Amino acid sequence: MSRNIFQIKPARRPARFIALTGLAAGTSALVLAGGLLNSSPAYAAEAKVGLGTVASYSVLGGASVTNTGATTLQGNLGVSPGTSITGFPPGIIGGVKHAADAPALQAQTDLTTAYNDAAGRAMTANVGSTLGGKTLVSGVYTASSSAGLTGTLTLDAQGDPTAVFIFQIGSTLTTASSSSVSMINGAQPCNVFWQIGSSATLGTNSNFVGTILAHTSISVTTGVTVHGRALARIGSVTLDTDVFTTPACLRTTPTGTSTATPTTTATNTNGGPGPGTGTGTGTGTGTSTDVGGGPGGSTTPRNAGHGTTTNAAAIVAATSTTGPGATVNGRPNGVPLTTRLASTGLSPQFVPSLVVGPLLLLGGGLLLIFGRRRTAKLH
Repeated sequence: MSRNIFQIKPARRPARFIALTGLAAGTSALVLAGGLLNSSPAYAAEAKVGLGTVASYSVLGGASVTNTGATTLQGNLGVSPGTSITGFPPGIIGGVKHAADAPALQAQTDLTTAYNDAAGRAMTANVGSTLGGKTLVSGVYTASSSAGLTGTLTLDAQGDPTAVFIFQIGSTLTTASSSSVSMINGAQPCNVFWQIGSSATLGTNSNFVGTILAHTSISVTTGVTVHGRALARIGSVTLDTDVFTTPACLRTTPTGTSTATPTTTATNTNGGPGPGTGTGTGTGTGTSTDVGGGPGGSTTPRNAGHGTTTNAAAIVAATSTTGPGATVNGRPNGVPLTTRLASTGLSPQFVPSLVVGPLLLLGGGLLLIFGRRRTAKLH
């Protein structure tokens, strides 16, 4: 009987190759995922400009403040180091008037700090000299020289009520008559800041949004509505039958309802009826206003009933009215996973690597074990 000189050897390399490939791919996926999770966001959210005590002012001048007509200010009015404030009345001040006193001096100091803060922010984009007709998202926008607004400038917060808009104008800002700044998708006037290298002029019957931080002077012409502040460092502020509203950042906390069934125990030592039980239900709601734009308050439901509560378990159902960032019992409420991932700088398309990596490692390990056992049997 002839002997077959050819012998089929077990295919060791393919199995081993597949196993090692799986291990390598799994490791790479986990490394990639880990790097993404630990990396900083590509575009960090812009922080607000800190205003300090000057936040309480609707108008602050360096040399003087002059008013004509029935201007209405919701906040404080001040001047420093100048002393002249005229036209109040007939102008109406909702806050307190400070002329060259300690609060006005401190407000000017805080204005200088805020001005330098806004001027020092890193630019997001050069907005050019024409602002009208543009829609901008949160960021820092620069005009190297003068800028003008005719028509409507739209600021889009993209669903984020904390979105900040900072404008750095090299020289002057001039808005045309009946021009406006429009806020959409959760944008708030309290988060808009205009750092002006020289002076600002707001046209008649215009609607302006934001805090003006002007190096020199500000002229607010007839019939202007300002949802913000007019703050001038060294020059004057002139007003004429205008309306100023204070741009507070408002947030409402979720409303919660709780139902509890407390149990009470009574002991009668006079021989009467024995122990008894009682039930009760209660409802609690909570709302907060955050003038500083930080996180709102919290809802604390209360239980109704009498006696000593021995079962305080409650079912709390709450509906968020704040959008992204709202929490119930410390956890995100109603915020999509992709939105939460975006806030950390992690793109959702990389999430599968968190699952695929371990699976590839497991598969590669099993293949490697199987290959070794098969080789041992063949030998």
